[in-house]
Amino acid sequence: MGWSTAADRTPGTVVAAVGVVCVARVRRARDLPVAAPPLLLGAHQLIEAAVRDAGGCCGPATTAWAVIALPVLPVWVPLGVLAAGPGARRRLWVPVAVGTATAAVLAYCLATGPVTAEVRGRLVGYGVDVPYAPLVLSGYLGATLGALLLTGDRRLRVLGRVRRPVGPGGARRGAATGSGRPVRRGGRRRRRRDARRRGMRSAG
Repeated sequence: MGWSTAADRTPGTVVAAVGVVCVARVRRARDLPVAAPPLLLGAHQLIEAAVRDAGGCCGPATTAWAVIALPVLPVWVPLGVLAAGPGARRRLWVPVAVGTATAAVLAYCLATGPVTAEVRGRLVGYGVDVPYAPLVLSGYLGATLGALLLTGDRRLRVLGRVRRPVGPGGARRGAATGSGRPVRRGGRRRRRRDARRRGMRSAG
């Protein structure tokens, strides 16, 4: 959410332009759903600029913003990953099913209840009546992040990977290197000990 109309339009235009480039560079039709999110999110930011211009409240721009943010993304992301990602297709049906159920609940909420927007200084607050909000949020995150983590495409998994913060002291047990192998402790001491052993053997 931007701090002003210009703060919404500028990044929205830039992100949408990046999305156009991503879509134009797609070589396989099945990769289009994965390449399109920057275009979708850029449009989403521009819609928020329209919401701010309208002063919030209810209206077509507010409804369009809520439709993209709520029911569209939890079904778009897992279906796009399923279409584009190689391998693990059976596992990906789980986030697809979760995303479809979550999107159905959110779509019902938008269809039966009001969607409101309120400009609060530099921010815009949105109001939607969603029952069992923690459960719906879990389904939302499970569908979007879960699909990225379960895919067989390593590049897509990077988008959904959640790294644990490093604990006090700047290190933690079981730390891993960038290659995924455990960090070896005391390597310098081992090398010195081996060198001394070789020196004793040569002296004998």
